[in-house]
Amino acid sequence: MEGVASVDDVDAFVAALGDIGDEHGAAMQAFDADYVAGEDHLASAVAHANRAFERGETVASERAVEILLYAAGRRQIRRALAMGVDEGDSEVVVVIDGGDEAAAADAVRRLLAAEEATLGGDEATLRDFFDVSEAESAAAAGGLADVVRERVALLDVEK
Repeated sequence: MEGVASVDDVDAFVAALGDIGDEHGAAMQAFDADYVAGEDHLASAVAHANRAFERGETVASERAVEILLYAAGRRQIRRALAMGVDEGDSEVVVVIDGGDEAAAADAVRRLLAAEEATLGGDEATLRDFFDVSEAESAAAAGGLADVVRERVALLDVEK
């Protein structure tokens, strides 16, 4: 789910998402939209995180945190948190996985100032965060988004 969040207190915003997730049986994770290389990036992170839970090969004890780690292509939670929301108004993407996703999405809509956001990420931010050179993304078949999804997939190898 994409939208614009007005966040006065990051901890309170994250807690509200957690409460929604608990209420509806869903894993919830919010991302700064600038760090998201499209819907496939997050779909891949969710699939890898769910597979890790099925196999008992997780780093995190919570699915939402494992989704964050895969999306960031990193095993360190502190570094992965850079993808999260900050205080102020910003475009966000909220992943809702499992449980009553429709009801959870309705509750998330009430947290957002607006429901429109640009999904696709900021190229400079993505290159810097995922450490992707222009030569590397040019060599990839689909460009920068494919390199980011490769980072997600490679996290399994790094375990």
